Amino acid sequence: MIFADLHNHTNYSDGDFIPQKLVKIAGKTGIKAIGITDHDTVGGLNEAVIAGKHNGIEVIPGVEVSIRIKQTFFTGTLHLLCYFSEKRVQDEKFMARFQSILANGRGSTLVNARVKEINKVFGPKGKDPILSRDITFEDISCYSNNASSRHFAIALKEKHHIKSKDTINAIISNNSPAYLPSGIDLNQVSGFIKKEKLLAVLAHPAAGSFPGGGHYKEVLPKVEVVEELLPEFLDAGVKGIEVYYPGHDKAHEVQMLSWAKKYDLVATGGSDCHDAKVRPFGISGISEHDFIIFKRSLI
Repeated sequence: MIFADLHNHTNYSDGDFIPQKLVKIAGKTGIKAIGITDHDTVGGLNEAVIAGKHNGIEVIPGVEVSIRIKQTFFTGTLHLLCYFSEKRVQDEKFMARFQSILANGRGSTLVNARVKEINKVFGPKGKDPILSRDITFEDISCYSNNASSRHFAIALKEKHHIKSKDTINAIISNNSPAYLPSGIDLNQVSGFIKKEKLLAVLAHPAAGSFPGGGHYKEVLPKVEVVEELLPEFLDAGVKGIEVYYPGHDKAHEVQMLSWAKKYDLVATGGSDCHDAKVRPFGISGISEHDFIIFKRSLI
């Protein structure tokens, strides 16, 4: 039985639902608690907390923080789910400090840099011309003020009429010569995590090794790469690990539970909801027992 689904996105990042709608959906499922964890923004948390009180469901505030990795063995982004207590949403100074750190990893600066790199490689005058015209900042920004790779993919499909998923992936994946990792350096957020005593959870660590297809695998690194990077994240203040996730098979769950036991980490889980059909709410999460342990770690 899923008691709490702790990983979900609203339209404040790349989800389809406004916070109030997502909380209402959660309330109708019988699940008792929902984590709101938009990518690199605290923007929708206050709305979600208020909606939780109106709908009789506990809202756990959080942020899915994008961490930029550039190593010889891996270039890309890993994610930290950073949770804190509901009362801290009302602490304007805390929220402002957190948002100022998060702003370094996304937004218009990153979008412009990515657009420039894509055109340099795949534009009409690029090294490998695939696009019939240069991609523009406006192509992406019209979908979101906090654009992610999902919005680049939508723009390539809808505005540049590229139907092939393989071609889109070749342009925007972390194996692309035009790829620039999103997010902030781990050392930019580690001090904040420790000082503010956030519950930092390593998100979907085995999803890059998911044997199936679909959105849950995305462009995440193999579990072996994550294991090699794990000591850096533990040193940075990570105290939890996402065990239960749609892109983890049973063997991965067992492996993540072994990491949790070895490093004394809180075990969490969630659906990574973005919409009603492709990445829906309520398909993964944790039991009431695990939720009680999780709640003890929140400040």
